Amino acid sequence: MDAAVVIAGAGPTGLLLAAELAQAGVPVVVLERDPEPRLAAMGMAINAGVVDLLAERGLMERIGADGLPWPRAHFAQLWLDPGRLPGRQTYTYLLPQAKLEEHLLAHAEKLGAQIRRGVTVRGVRQDAEGVTVDTSDGEVTAAYLVGCDGAESVVRSAAGITFEGTEAAFDGIAGDVEVPNGHPLYQQLGANEFNSGLFSVAPSGVGLLRVATGEFGRRPADPAAAPDVAELRAAVHRLIGQDIDVGTPRWLGRWNCQTRQADRYRAGRVFVAGEAAHLHFPLGGQALSTNLEDAVNLGWKLAAELAGWAPGGLLDSYHDERHPAGERTCLTTAAQLALLYPADRVAPLRTVMNELIQFDAVNEYLVRTAGGLNVRHPASGCDHPLAGLRVPGVPLPPGRGLALRFDPAVRLDVDGWADRVDLVTAEPSADIPAVALLARPDGRIAWATDGTDPDGLAAALATWFGAPTGG
Repeated sequence: MDAAVVIAGAGPTGLLLAAELAQAGVPVVVLERDPEPRLAAMGMAINAGVVDLLAERGLMERIGADGLPWPRAHFAQLWLDPGRLPGRQTYTYLLPQAKLEEHLLAHAEKLGAQIRRGVTVRGVRQDAEGVTVDTSDGEVTAAYLVGCDGAESVVRSAAGITFEGTEAAFDGIAGDVEVPNGHPLYQQLGANEFNSGLFSVAPSGVGLLRVATGEFGRRPADPAAAPDVAELRAAVHRLIGQDIDVGTPRWLGRWNCQTRQADRYRAGRVFVAGEAAHLHFPLGGQALSTNLEDAVNLGWKLAAELAGWAPGGLLDSYHDERHPAGERTCLTTAAQLALLYPADRVAPLRTVMNELIQFDAVNEYLVRTAGGLNVRHPASGCDHPLAGLRVPGVPLPPGRGLALRFDPAVRLDVDGWADRVDLVTAEPSADIPAVALLARPDGRIAWATDGTDPDGLAAALATWFGAPTGG
């Protein structure tokens, strides 16, 4: 075989998945159709959930240097205050997606992932032994294939996975434009709602502004054609009622209003992740956080299967956990759309929502929803309040589980899993209301206790880390 795992697509999802696998010693090849890293990526921020996920992997120090912390969040562009939440805070970072992809590419390649650019996936066939990928550069074989190849996923189609959903009439244009100091676009900085849609302007580099227009109830004349500066200028005029210069585009692209989800995330030896698995309106970074959570959830499970210690059903748990999470993101982004258009009809509802946000409980709920911080995966056999959540603010041992205790008197017997789980004693943390816990390699808490009795730990270890050595 050419690799243990082949990944189609070198966007954020595919690159992070490749890094997770390479970190665990899995030979991985990423196939990307674009010959060069892309600049035309609409994302401009990573939300709090992504910041936590990257920090756990030791990546935020480098990535954060290229971004700017932004202590705000929004739900349907109704502004929230993360600073009102109790305890430790993680804030959104303003960071162009192209820059994030640059860091994830360097991370994956440093760990040994092989990235093959200019290679188009044409078809897939699989049997009980593995997967063969037909590409523009010949056949590539592997034990498993993961489609991270976006909304038009060839992998998903070839595997017979359906992608049902809806697409609303919407005309969206986004891009980076070069402007001099004092340009009229600087007077439009911010995210604004108008009766027919959305208009936002934000700094994206030296002498660059990211401009995005979105018009509800309208379709572009030719959705397949790249927009030009005249089309962008006309869209701005329709939205704000002013004819203003929109600078010199460095790139322009289209975005749309679709909500879709794959019926299953696995078909035999083929998996889908990211926008190949779920697609929703881009609001508040929820799309990216859901995509990257797919990557870290699947990565360690594939590595465990290939290493031979995965318990039965571990690979199936990827769909069981991530499909409901994707479905929830589709729901919450659809709810935000309902609060955005038509602006004149939803204005009273937005007024009431703004009043409700003044209540701390409402603000906290929406901050956690928008930031991807309230995703909880089922933790079989453990009813602790932390079970299924991400362990907050704790660096993870690469590719391994973590048995963490805050009282050295608590005996956590992980000897039989020492090749898969690290035992660490740490100072108590107000952000982790537990005496001890077990975290999976993706950072999800599989077991926790408030007392000194580790009842249930052995069952959790067996559920997620398989049989003990010699067991």
